[in-house]
Amino acid sequence: MPNDAYLDASVRWRIRSGTLELEEPDYRSRAEAVLSSGLATEVVRPISAGKEAEVLLCTYNGAPLAVKIYRLYRTSHRGGGPVKADSMGWRAAHEFETMHRAWKGGVRVPTPARRVENMLSMRYLGDDDGPAPRLHDVRLEDPEPLLQEVLAGVEAMARAGVVHTDLSAYNVLLHGGHPWFIDFSEGLRVDRTGTAPWIRLTEASDALTHGLNALQQYFGRYGLTIDVEPFVARLVDALDRFRVLR
Repeated sequence: MPNDAYLDASVRWRIRSGTLELEEPDYRSRAEAVLSSGLATEVVRPISAGKEAEVLLCTYNGAPLAVKIYRLYRTSHRGGGPVKADSMGWRAAHEFETMHRAWKGGVRVPTPARRVENMLSMRYLGDDDGPAPRLHDVRLEDPEPLLQEVLAGVEAMARAGVVHTDLSAYNVLLHGGHPWFIDFSEGLRVDRTGTAPWIRLTEASDALTHGLNALQQYFGRYGLTIDVEPFVARLVDALDRFRVLR
C-alpha cells in the first residue's frame, strides 16, 4: 500500500486481511473515532459537509475547535457502490502540513493542532451563534480594505511557500473583521520546486491566476478590480529563484 505511512497498524491489518468495512462510517462512528483518537473530548455538532470531507465542531477540555474528517470512501459517479479513496490519509497529512507552513508564515488560517490518519483538528473560527461566514455570503460595507488584506494574504502565502489551488470567496471566512483562508486539501508547495521547477512554477501561476479571477468575480460586485496578470507575474518571479522561466 503506497499510503501505509499515514495509516496505523490496525488499519493496515484490516485492509490486508479484507476485514475493513467497505462503507462510509455513520456519524456516530465518526464521532467516536474523533474521541478515541484524542483529537477532542466532545463532539458538538456538524459544521459543514462535502463530497470528500466534513467538519465537526468539537471541544477539547471545554475549548472549541474544528475537526476535519476526510471520507474514507466516495460514492461512484456512475451510481455504483462506494469506492475506496486510498489517498485520504495522505490528503489529511498534506493539508495539515500546508496549513502549518502558511500559519508559520503569518497567514490567517485556522491554527492547525493535530492530525491522526484521515482527521485533523484546528482552531474553530466562529462563536456561540455559529461558524464564521464565508466571504461569498457576506455583504461588505467597505470592501476595498478587505480586498487589499486578501491580496496581502495571498502574497504572504507565496512567501511562506504555499499557493492555494482553490481560492475563491467560498474558501475565505470573515472572522473578527479579517479574512481567513481555509481548505488547503490541494494546496501547492512552492518552497521546493523539484527537479523540474518550471512545471511547479507553471502550476503555481495557473493556480494563482484562477484564484484571483475567482476573487475578481466577487469583488467586481463592488466595482473593484484586481490586476491579475501583473500580480501573478510578480509573485511567480519572486518564486523563480533559478530564473527558469526567463
